[in-house]
Amino acid sequence: MNTKLLLPEVQDFIFKTSNESVDLTKLILAGSPFEGITIQELAQQIAGRQKALQKLNSWASCRDIIYPPTLNLEQTSSDTTATYKSTLVSGDSLIDLTGGWGVDAFAFSQQIHQVLHCELNPTLSELATHNFKIRKANNIKTKCGDGLEVLKTSEKLDWIYVDPSRRSDTKGKVFFLQDCLPDVTVHQELFFEKADNILIKTSPLLDLQHGIETLKHVAKIHVVAVNNEVKELLWVLKKDHTGSVKITTANIHKQGTDIFTFKYGSRTLQQVSYGLPSDYLYEPNAAILKSGSFANVGETYELDKLHPNSHLYTSHTRVTFPGRVFEIIEVIPFSKKEVKGLGITKANITIRNFPDTVATLRKRLKIKDGGEDYLFFTTDLNERKIVIHVKKNSDAI
Repeated sequence: MNTKLLLPEVQDFIFKTSNESVDLTKLILAGSPFEGITIQELAQQIAGRQKALQKLNSWASCRDIIYPPTLNLEQTSSDTTATYKSTLVSGDSLIDLTGGWGVDAFAFSQQIHQVLHCELNPTLSELATHNFKIRKANNIKTKCGDGLEVLKTSEKLDWIYVDPSRRSDTKGKVFFLQDCLPDVTVHQELFFEKADNILIKTSPLLDLQHGIETLKHVAKIHVVAVNNEVKELLWVLKKDHTGSVKITTANIHKQGTDIFTFKYGSRTLQQVSYGLPSDYLYEPNAAILKSGSFANVGETYELDKLHPNSHLYTSHTRVTFPGRVFEIIEVIPFSKKEVKGLGITKANITIRNFPDTVATLRKRLKIKDGGEDYLFFTTDLNERKIVIHVKKNSDAI
């Protein structure tokens, strides 16, 4: 770590408003204005702060933070998701086996008395150690080394946290647990020997059923979305747990957080109420769609599902709902002639259980993207292809 990056004049340069959006290519071509600091070192810090302004505001606002290469920063949690996962833990001690740049460890330090941050990469470990001091997280200790080896010699802990690397030298980006490093499926006995509570962060692409079958003693799963984009799955494992799995979906947005909780497998689509489109149309947020709770959400909010595979719901009276809510203007059978009859040349198009893609529909029907109109192309309970013309009725994300 080049400590000259901490000089006041260098920090002033990094924090210049113009550098928050500067073209890095032009910056590099201009060369470094500071002796003892290469332009590559300076560009890495400016690029890092640019990225932090998008996802790590609490870090971007701190002077003297040293940023890692862009790839490492892209792999870190955001302030939002780190804060969320920190609410899942409590107690005196936690070990972060795959600490990285330290965003999650810092968030945990706000809830846990003592946090141990482990990181194999010496550079990342050094940066994390420095940044924890800058952020006055004095209850975090750092260890440069293999977190699994550190765990083997540690005392009993309250929590173990692991975020396996989803990059493989041979397969590129991966998401199956067995392909990630470390492979948590082969270390579960060690985990439960050292702690009663395990928190694992995985790719949002991981299938929930696969995870439940592969991991032992899964007690809770949190499906975390930010602005309707699923960012991560959080698996809470509790020693000797044998009961049902509680699933919480969380969609975090500017207005707050939409939470929906259910027991995995507690309802089936055979128990769902179905109906034709009536006055209001409901589209669950991305976290609920990922969770697969299509039966539970319909029952909870007393809604009719349009079709077993549509994942759209309807009701005569409007209800508060964790997702988008629309007022139905009209429902027409799908045909080029019927859609043309709407007189709509610009609309937001969504497909659910429909054979054509959005791109194909736009080209065929000559409908541009955007505007005030919303068109849902779907299939009803009578297996008829329909188009539902709606207007947005809620600010829900």
